[in-house]
Amino acid sequence: MANIPTPHIEATSKDEVAKVVLMPGDPLRAKKIAETYLQDAKLFNQVRGMLGYTGLYKGQRVSVMGSGMGFGSIGIYSYELFQFYDVDTIIRIGSCGASRPDIKVMDIILTDKAFSTETFAKEAHGYDDQLIAGSRRISDIIKKVAAEKNIKYFEGNVASGSVFYSSVRDDWEKLENEHGIIAAEMEAFALFANARATGKEAACLLTVSDSKYDQEKNLTAEARQNAFNTMMELALESAIASLA
Repeated sequence: MANIPTPHIEATSKDEVAKVVLMPGDPLRAKKIAETYLQDAKLFNQVRGMLGYTGLYKGQRVSVMGSGMGFGSIGIYSYELFQFYDVDTIIRIGSCGASRPDIKVMDIILTDKAFSTETFAKEAHGYDDQLIAGSRRISDIIKKVAAEKNIKYFEGNVASGSVFYSSVRDDWEKLENEHGIIAAEMEAFALFANARATGKEAACLLTVSDSKYDQEKNLTAEARQNAFNTMMELALESAIASLA
């Protein structure tokens, strides 16, 4: 078992990282969250540009760190946080493409289970499952906070994959119908697998940035970085509620 710092996180003490971590894909979004929402935020990682900060939100310690894109990247960072830095909970806050016509660009999705046909969970932990659930406790907290703040969201399964551009896959509609998939993204399956393997908790909140039914309103990269305030606030409030 590796000691800290790890090959990918330079924090030299577990105390530099809070028990609950918000994890956007984009490290610049992590920086924005720290600067906008956290008091006394301190940088604990910048290895490979994957920025991580710990600060106070309403008096409670919360960390935020980028995950990068895909199973390989979030698989490394989430595992090291869970296993070596004693993080209890990671809430992914990311973007997704909606696969249902009633789910619009900028809507929020709470992931129930993540589906994948790929081998991350098998190679990392020996799991054969194609559907892996997030933490029920954390999801229930998110739902409670959303109800208290009158935040609308959709809940359902998402398809996770490490391939963004595919010239061969044409069975998405079949998979969506068979597994109740309402959106597609690239990280939740690996995060949920790592949480299960380490006995920790994970959830995934997504803001819809693209929709095959609403293509004129698809978000630009700049908007994707800056426009997810409602989801960020829901995640932050849920993070501190999880510490109670």
